[in-house]
Amino acid sequence: MKILGVCGSPIKKGNTETLLDIVLESARATGDVETELVTMADWKNFKGGCIHCNFCAYKQKEGDFCAIKDDMTPMYPKLLEADGLILASPVYISNLSWFMTAFIDRLRPIVHGKIYTNKLVHKVGAAAAVLWHRNSGAETTLLSMVHAMMHCGMLPVTVALYGTYGVTAVSSIHGTGAFDPNDKLGVLNDDFGLRTARALGKNVAQVCKMMKLGKAALKAQE
Repeated sequence: MKILGVCGSPIKKGNTETLLDIVLESARATGDVETELVTMADWKNFKGGCIHCNFCAYKQKEGDFCAIKDDMTPMYPKLLEADGLILASPVYISNLSWFMTAFIDRLRPIVHGKIYTNKLVHKVGAAAAVLWHRNSGAETTLLSMVHAMMHCGMLPVTVALYGTYGVTAVSSIHGTGAFDPNDKLGVLNDDFGLRTARALGKNVAQVCKMMKLGKAALKAQE
């Protein structure tokens, strides 16, 4: 069982990456789960979003997903292999970071590609967001990621009553905007956010396992 986490923050080892790591750690704790965290802050050759050249729709070949060759290129095999995908973004102007927006744009080659079409269908998905002020766009950010997953035919997983669209955590003191300049990971002080993050990781892993067993049962009936 493989779960891939993608952090769309430009800050390495910051609050968003830390929250995502906690989600993945909880998924691993369920047993028989392998996780990988990819942080886009490490990407030095990322050329941005889809340019709609239609290479993927008309000229795509086996192993050649997209006309743009950059840091996204090795992500396509990882996405195909993963049973689950967890996206995490900081909240910027009440929405996704440009990194995460561009990443989602670049899913087109494995959603609408000539060779690789609908390759995310029935994969389990989840979303996480970190914000500075409590009421500054958490749900709009989560919904942007969840809606993209739904477009791709994925199965978004949440935390029921406590995280309708995913998990959020605040990086300032109680989400007020106040902060300790010596504490660079304020998200770790959001106890409720951390508890929902762990619940989300567990839920994603459990649903991934259910899907894998279900697919195997259906195949056995063929």
